[in-house]
Amino acid sequence: MSGLPGYPDIEAAAARLAGQVLDTPFVESRTLSQITGAQIFLKFENLQFTASFKERGALNKLASLMASGQPIKGVIAASAGNHAQGVAHHAQRLGLRAVIVMPVATPMVKVERTRGFGAEVVLHGEAFDEAREQALSLAARDGLTFVHPFDDALVIAGQGTIGIEMLRVQPDLHTLVIAVGGGGLISGISLAARQLKPGIEIIGVQTSRFPAMVNVVKGTAHPQGASTIAEGIAVGLPGHLTRQLVAAHVNDLVLVDEGDIEEAIVMLLEIEKTLVEGAGAAGLAAVLKEPARYAGKKVGLVLCGGNIDPLLLAAILERGMVRAGRLARVRVDARDTPGVLARITAIVAGAGANIDEVHHQRAFSTLSVQSVEVELVLQTRNRAHVGEVVAALQAAGLDARAD
Repeated sequence: MSGLPGYPDIEAAAARLAGQVLDTPFVESRTLSQITGAQIFLKFENLQFTASFKERGALNKLASLMASGQPIKGVIAASAGNHAQGVAHHAQRLGLRAVIVMPVATPMVKVERTRGFGAEVVLHGEAFDEAREQALSLAARDGLTFVHPFDDALVIAGQGTIGIEMLRVQPDLHTLVIAVGGGGLISGISLAARQLKPGIEIIGVQTSRFPAMVNVVKGTAHPQGASTIAEGIAVGLPGHLTRQLVAAHVNDLVLVDEGDIEEAIVMLLEIEKTLVEGAGAAGLAAVLKEPARYAGKKVGLVLCGGNIDPLLLAAILERGMVRAGRLARVRVDARDTPGVLARITAIVAGAGANIDEVHHQRAFSTLSVQSVEVELVLQTRNRAHVGEVVAALQAAGLDARAD
């Protein structure tokens, strides 16, 4: 297939993928609906075998290559991880050699899973664009077929099957809010949605650190950052096919910040008990950032991936607890007398907080030599509870404050 895909290509992809990938659940989150004021429906693509929607487009491309009757030496792809796993998994199933070029900073959980599917992994470049150039070079050298992660009509058509599934379950959706990196996901979904419900609102979401599609489509000049927790959508240059489809079918493109994405990851884990990576949380991040825009509407979100580095997740969860007031740092200045630390901890315990860490600082304090600075990291219920703990310390005559 060459040129832009159309709705018949998505229908063909749906037939090709039937029984090969999950028709993932698409259900309402009643709690998120209450919080946001919109009716929120979640498409759980993080439940795919490779924990990402990417295997839809990858399988559609590989199956089409196999059906063409042309000899194939093998396939090669460039990916930050999810496309890599999709290509590797289905290449292994189909008996094809697979080479994957990944940026050197790709989370190890994605690298190891890709190797686990039998692919040959080459780490090259600081970002996707450098990895892609290396993959193209290796493809030409070794006669491998390059499988683009987003700028390929068959890949786009495969991703578009998500749109068919969403609107089959909820045909009266008002709005779709979709993460955007290179644009393959939103291009496919928007093609399907415009056919099935022409008036539906489609909004794309990019991280403010990688606003390439926003810049290309809107003509803006937002600066590009070096890294993001949403590495799955950290694309410096959108596709030629996808930028045309986004310009034609997407109503608006918005930006979210790192903190917005972190908040959405924590909320999905706590409320829905589902794990998503940064890109998978981008849609919810956009709704949380501008709730008035979606109030009263039926909104469809795609949890597009769940491959997150465990260490990154741990850091995000801890920061989320700080924002929610469930983990707090309190500083207390006091006279350095015997029993002062026991007195402080007793007051904290009496206020119902649990002590996580204690730092008893003398040498690096700006207080007088007769005084001590005690820094406490506390487990608390919420921000109001933090205030209660500080008030209890102050009522005891101690100079206490929360950071």
